Amino acid sequence: MSLRSAGRKSWAWLEERLGMSVVMEFLRHKQIPRNRHTAWMYTGSVMLLFFGLQVITGILLAFYYKPTLEAANKSVGEIMTKVPLGWIIRSVHSWSATFMIAAVFVHMLSLWMIKSYRPPRELTWMSGAVLLVFTLAFGFTGYLLPWDGLSLAATKVGTDIPSAIPVVGAWATKFLRGGDDVSGDTLSRFFTFHVCVLPLLALAFIGVHLYLIQKLGMSLPVGADEKEEAERALPFWPNFVYREAIVWSGLVGVLVTLAVFLPPSLGQAADLMAAAPEGITPEWYFLFLFQTLKIFPANMIFVTGELVAVLLIIIGAALLFFLPLIDTRPAEKKGKIITWAAPALVVYAVAMSVWSLTGAKAQPESVVPAAANIKESTAIYVFIGWMWLAIGVLFYLLRLKIKETDRLHDSRYFNPDKK
Repeated sequence: MSLRSAGRKSWAWLEERLGMSVVMEFLRHKQIPRNRHTAWMYTGSVMLLFFGLQVITGILLAFYYKPTLEAANKSVGEIMTKVPLGWIIRSVHSWSATFMIAAVFVHMLSLWMIKSYRPPRELTWMSGAVLLVFTLAFGFTGYLLPWDGLSLAATKVGTDIPSAIPVVGAWATKFLRGGDDVSGDTLSRFFTFHVCVLPLLALAFIGVHLYLIQKLGMSLPVGADEKEEAERALPFWPNFVYREAIVWSGLVGVLVTLAVFLPPSLGQAADLMAAAPEGITPEWYFLFLFQTLKIFPANMIFVTGELVAVLLIIIGAALLFFLPLIDTRPAEKKGKIITWAAPALVVYAVAMSVWSLTGAKAQPESVVPAAANIKESTAIYVFIGWMWLAIGVLFYLLRLKIKETDRLHDSRYFNPDKK
């Protein structure tokens, strides 16, 4: 039996049981708008790509990580020094988290700018806003797990913020910490959130989000001619998927390269009795919020400055969530003001982040990741070289397939009735 014949029989066996042709037919008829905003649509699948890498590398790390006060920092150090290529796995996990959060930010801001939340896609936007919160929660809970001095101090600051809210604040802080202060209970609680609770919630909302996208389709630019856009649209399969494959392979190459050459180090084990290090800063995606809290004075007339800052952040988050219900006239002056609020927010976030970094100080490191020996180092560099060569060849082949499938699509080869 030839390989091709075996493949056909295997596909026929799966088709009989799973009905895969129905899925493929749906993908062939799914249309992706082709206009000046199409580039932003790649960010959706990019987020899923990095989320998948987070899951895979997270599972591998969980095999060796020990979420206890005594062993957490030591187990991370052993992953980086004793587990074969463990430092690369941890580095890929760290960098893919950064890439995923960046992709979420870009995705939300781009959809805000092109107003993709217009009716009937309000729930699509709202489910995406919830996923943004889950993404930041992944970063916040994962930051504590190495259990070094920096992560302990940052978690103390972060979990203390809700305490400024009247009535529920003290309870929220105690719930997050698992007690009155950050301790081993906090570490185990954050580990549970990070590897169990948040992944399940994220998967559920990703499912809802994808369902809404498939049901309602992609949003067109404000004022666009629907008939004209339909004529220019690309089939999702295979035309758009080939384009996505170029983006995915390029980003994976950049990710692996950064993971090898700029791996995260590990600080000294946290000491619950030690004072907080000077010049600590959170991860980059929390810097603007961190600096926003710092610019408010301790007291403002009858309330604390921290309470005012926290309430402003909560109001901002609520406005973002309900944006589709607020921007009811996107083509008018009100809609244009809301559109320009997005780049204004970006400028503010960048300015606050840079300001926050001016006072940052380097923290002591106990483990600096590196290849175990010259043999491993050589093998890694050879792999990087071959990886980029393979990506280059893949780029070339995919571009040929894109030209071929676009030519067939433009000639209405698959839809002769539309000629």
